[in-house]
Amino acid sequence: MFVLMAGGLIASAETPDGPAAADNPVAQVRNARSWEYGPFANWGTGVGDRSDFKFFWAGFQAGKSMTPVLHAGILTGQFEYGANLIPFWQSYTPAPHQQAFTYQGKSYVAPVGGGTYTGASMTPVILRWNFLTKSRRVQPWFQGAGGLIYTSHKYPPEVLVPHGTPGATSVWNFTPQGGIGLHYFTRPKRSIDLGVNAVHISSASLGDRNPGVNASIQVQFGYTFWK
Repeated sequence: MFVLMAGGLIASAETPDGPAAADNPVAQVRNARSWEYGPFANWGTGVGDRSDFKFFWAGFQAGKSMTPVLHAGILTGQFEYGANLIPFWQSYTPAPHQQAFTYQGKSYVAPVGGGTYTGASMTPVILRWNFLTKSRRVQPWFQGAGGLIYTSHKYPPEVLVPHGTPGATSVWNFTPQGGIGLHYFTRPKRSIDLGVNAVHISSASLGDRNPGVNASIQVQFGYTFWK
């Protein structure tokens, strides 16, 4: 009798939504600790002194729920690990121009690069928390992540050296980031996704200088298959 009761308690902990989960797409993937995968596209803009920088990215993301529901008050939810690959990465910056600088109290004008920068990116670490919800359709989440960008020219644009290329930055940049979002299930094992990420772009001083993009806001739209 004790074994049967214990088994029942474990089962109820693993499937907190009970019998109704059969017609509840959110509960189905939560209880099954499902894999998710699908395409996405990002549009973004820099903020502050990079507000004239725009971004467009397209790629593929995958993830896997790693735990059952963990109870932590209003933070009750489920931990997921994911990663993405972005073979199409573009940043649109102001056209090459002359810019005034001040160095050691002296002012001068120098050429600065610009235009469209193309590359590829990957985010091998996405740590996501899926909140427990009673909704049948909506699964909200928040996440922290870290990635890497390679661009065909040194990014961001900087003062040009005599050969006409930015001389102080790097073709490699890192992308620590964090954001919030949700899955909206259109039917079982299919969802439309919306996310908003704050992304910092920095070369970690791989170049002579590290001007970076201190902050950008990226809006992500995607479509997910669950298995």
